[in-house]
Amino acid sequence: MPEAPPELRPDLAESLSQRTRGLTTAGSMRVMLRMAERAMLRASDAEQVRGNTARLLSDGTQAFRAWLDAIARAEQYVHLENYIIRDDGIGRRFRDALCERARAGVRVRVLYDWVGCWATPGRFWKPMRDAGVEVRAFAPPSFSDPLNYIRRDHRKVVAVDGTWASVSGMCIGDEWAGDPDAGIPPWRDTGVEFRGPVAAVIDRAFGRTWTAAGGALPRDEIPDPRGARTVGNVAVRVVEGEPGRSRIYRISQFVAVGVERRLWITDPYFVLPPAMTEALAAAARDGVDVRVLVPAHNNWPIVGGMSRAGYRPLLEAGVRLFEWEGPMIHAKTTVADGFWSRVGSSNLNLASLLGNWEMDVAVTDLVFAGEMEALFLRDLESSVEVGLVQSTRVPVLGIRERRHTDRVLREREGEGAAGAREAARAAREASYRGNQMARFLGRLARAASVLARALIGQRTVGREDTGWVTVWGVILIGLGVLGFLVPRVLAWPSAILYILLGIAAFVRVRTRDDPPGGG
Repeated sequence: MPEAPPELRPDLAESLSQRTRGLTTAGSMRVMLRMAERAMLRASDAEQVRGNTARLLSDGTQAFRAWLDAIARAEQYVHLENYIIRDDGIGRRFRDALCERARAGVRVRVLYDWVGCWATPGRFWKPMRDAGVEVRAFAPPSFSDPLNYIRRDHRKVVAVDGTWASVSGMCIGDEWAGDPDAGIPPWRDTGVEFRGPVAAVIDRAFGRTWTAAGGALPRDEIPDPRGARTVGNVAVRVVEGEPGRSRIYRISQFVAVGVERRLWITDPYFVLPPAMTEALAAAARDGVDVRVLVPAHNNWPIVGGMSRAGYRPLLEAGVRLFEWEGPMIHAKTTVADGFWSRVGSSNLNLASLLGNWEMDVAVTDLVFAGEMEALFLRDLESSVEVGLVQSTRVPVLGIRERRHTDRVLREREGEGAAGAREAARAAREASYRGNQMARFLGRLARAASVLARALIGQRTVGREDTGWVTVWGVILIGLGVLGFLVPRVLAWPSAILYILLGIAAFVRVRTRDDPPGGG
């Protein structure tokens, strides 16, 4: 009797079915990986650059040493772009280093933000220009675009010779350097330095903002990353934030909706847009370990107050929130599932995500992500966790409370936790802590944010905010009464704004030029 064809034999059919399922699964995985890479590329408008080394810079002391060393080694050119460059000890050290390189024949270009450096006097820049450094201010005031100050160059970049570059959240000022002799600790911030092809990509990004602030760079200062030598195995994506592009916003949402196990975020000015709040909340509800670290004592108390106004929906979804007890934590970082990391200048708020020129790097590397996670856990040792607990308050006159939860700070237990917290608090006592008026304004800002969200139906007013929201009610009614009694108090500022906008419209129509800092 002839042997049955293979397709009719049960054992062979089952084996073939298993192989087919295996091939289908493998093929599906490849398709999913291609889709993820394509989504990441489209969200960030940035290709992944391979063949680099990356070194984590965990504070200003370490970062400034690396930057100054790189500047001192420069042979062809130095590109420095920063939101704030102060006329203080560390600012003058950088000025001296840049002047020395310029006198040695190295081409040095410095780009600073006009608003960020409003307190830096004009005389600070004169020695640089005298030494041959080309200095530009980004988007100074102009009648052709009176609202251009809203969109700032918030990047923090140092690039040298097309082979070395650093991206961070650190400005150049004594807050980030500290003063060991006076017992003043530096702010906690994070940066990263690169060697390899990605340095050329960062250089080219500098060239675009330099051009937006004036003329273009010479061709020999715009390196081609395709011709760069590979020096390691770290993959990097350079995400260039530009007004209206929302690149880091989109990529942050993509990571939040795709993360599987853990998502740890550090942010100093944490005022999330609603879509980002929901992305983090959905991840936490799905079992992801979502943790957010913010400063307990913000250098901008108004922003700190607004940040706290957004805690409740995150806490109720299971997101864990921590407040750092040190002087100020200024880092803007994310690490996901122990392999994807973000470091840069973008804060998780609308002004930064949609309005500014920003620079972030997304690093795909297990070793670097491990260092990021270790740094995050070390910061948690000096933090206090924020939580929600049931209120024990008895309702008055039988009136049910609007919400029966309160925001509380939970001191974490564990070996060394109490000592680390006390050391951080002592460091904060030795640093700038603001004043009572700043804290008062911060509390008002938080209540205003809560009220705004309550009015559009996004949340209810918790008992912890009732008193301050009531204050805002009184203020708003008072402004309304003032408008009836003395209309010019409110009308004149509005009239001045309208006149400026009208002048800007005519100037723009006449010149048809890009606005300063535009493009």
